[in-house]
Amino acid sequence: MTRVDDVINTSGHRISTGRLEEVINETPGVVESAVVGFNDPLRGECPLAFIVLRGANSDSMEEKELNKIKGDVNNKVRNDVGAFARLFGVIIVNRLPKTRSGKIVRGTIKKLVNKIEYKIPATIDDPATLDEI
Repeated sequence: MTRVDDVINTSGHRISTGRLEEVINETPGVVESAVVGFNDPLRGECPLAFIVLRGANSDSMEEKELNKIKGDVNNKVRNDVGAFARLFGVIIVNRLPKTRSGKIVRGTIKKLVNKIEYKIPATIDDPATLDEI
């Protein structure tokens, strides 16, 4: 289900992060993802993707494999959404920070990557996942 209020402005284009996540999750090998806006002085907010791979620990994979997956994700976004929606980066993580009810804490992730002061949500399931981000 897309989130209507989660839209970023990249180079004058309004992009739904929910739509980007849908496209990324269709990539073979990707279980789930979270896309947040990373502040860039030239482009505005650039989409930055955090992905979790199916049945694999990113620590045990070779650099070549990880780069291929990142390239596949970026190409899928460019082909399905458009070149203007190219990802600023793809970061492979073993798990995403979630609340006890299973919702990804995108607002906290966004503050973390943009080096904005944040508070750890009281409802977070495992605070150690923020350290992994």
